[in-house]
Amino acid sequence: MFRFAPYILKTLWRHRTRTLLTVSGAAVALFVFSFVAAVQQGLDGLTADRQSERTLIAFQANRFCPATSRLPEDYERTVARLPGVADVLPIKVYTNNCRASLDVVVFHGVPAERLQQHRDMTLVSGDWAEFERHRDAALVGRGVARRRGVAVGETFTVGAVKVRVAGIFTSTLPTEEDFVYTHLEFLQRTEGMNSVGEVTQLEVRLDEAANATAVAEAIDGRFRGGPVATDTRPRGVFQAASVADLAELIRLAGWLGFACVGLVLALVATTTVMSVQDRIREHGVLQTLGFSGPRIFSLVLCESTLTSLAGGLLGVTAALAVLFWARLSVGTEGVTIAFTPSKAIAATGAGVSLAVGMLAGILPAWQAARTNIVAALRHV
Repeated sequence: MFRFAPYILKTLWRHRTRTLLTVSGAAVALFVFSFVAAVQQGLDGLTADRQSERTLIAFQANRFCPATSRLPEDYERTVARLPGVADVLPIKVYTNNCRASLDVVVFHGVPAERLQQHRDMTLVSGDWAEFERHRDAALVGRGVARRRGVAVGETFTVGAVKVRVAGIFTSTLPTEEDFVYTHLEFLQRTEGMNSVGEVTQLEVRLDEAANATAVAEAIDGRFRGGPVATDTRPRGVFQAASVADLAELIRLAGWLGFACVGLVLALVATTTVMSVQDRIREHGVLQTLGFSGPRIFSLVLCESTLTSLAGGLLGVTAALAVLFWARLSVGTEGVTIAFTPSKAIAATGAGVSLAVGMLAGILPAWQAARTNIVAALRHV
């Protein structure tokens, strides 16, 4: 079939405007398809890592947005003594928006000297010593840094919080790159928060042999009669509950991805049918030259597949490039969902383009292969 590649390319170029419009339409549809797939992959990633199962989040009971959760900081010592608990990290959370937004900035105030023990992050600029030495210093995730255009040494202000960027980091977890880490005491003492001695949540790491459900029940039972009751869940469950409403919208958007696939199918099939109808006489000539029906079927099928694949690869490449450089995310209640580009999305997009191109070309190719030679040669 490769020896007929020049003929196939010339056929497509003969009606270049129609071909380019079809390729463009397929590219736009696969661009949207890839974006939807990236959001869904980001949602799945909230609970995919094993650490989400071995880490509990203790939050104030009957609270939702981080701004409303206030736990006494000394709860940390009590929780640390419970059986099955390996370590406890107090976290003060501040976010510029508790509602769903494409530009949520989430600050996590933690004890600076313990951050490296609890987070798998790599500084791409700046240094740890600078962060630990200055009370108003912050480590900014690469996603936030790109969206807000900040660099090391600059001042970064969101709402009442004003920090100096001591470093920019990447992480193995895409959602981590949408956080800004500051000193716990700094965030507690920020003007207007009035939260000295209070934290938003406790991040509880479990021993390997600990039962997560039993430890969570023990924590909530310990503080049920205390000054502030807690609601403790595995981190993955806690994050999933925080974005539950948003997750429903994302799953609904999945139907948009299927609609895009249907659009490419209809577009490529229509273009291929038009191409076959324009070349009825040509197919008759090919048969007189000895081309069999299966050979003509293959040529037409290759045309539709190549058109779909070209548009699909263009759309998927553009989508992945935008996702990689823009580092987009959507968040609510202090939990973010990163639009995650990946090789899996690229492979899926390419596979969908290939399959749709072949499916769209079957009927037109079958019609071309069954062309009657005499009727075709008489066709004007």
